Amino acid sequence: MSAVATLKIWRGAARDAGQWQRFEVPFEEGQSVLDGLRWLRVHKDPTLAVRFSCINANACKECMMQLDGETIYACTARLEPREMTLTPLPNKTLIRDLVTDIAPPSERFKS
Repeated sequence: MSAVATLKIWRGAARDAGQWQRFEVPFEEGQSVLDGLRWLRVHKDPTLAVRFSCINANACKECMMQLDGETIYACTARLEPREMTLTPLPNKTLIRDLVTDIAPPSERFKS
């Protein structure tokens, strides 16, 4: 691997009981953060929870998370050859890892 991006990711199902984990992913100019996360799931850790649907459903807002403290869409934020800190959205209910409950209450399925 020549150039790499290091993704420092918050892992766990509770904000106060998780842990940081670092992964190196190959870097190529023009890649999105989502590209890096998808590579990571295929090649290093299939247990990483990350939500996206732009590939299949052409929907938006699924891949929202924080990158270095700023709210971003992982599909449009650019991967960089440095350490990038990824965390779940702080104002939403955490499901696991980078996945939060983003649907408004009126649009959720009733169980």
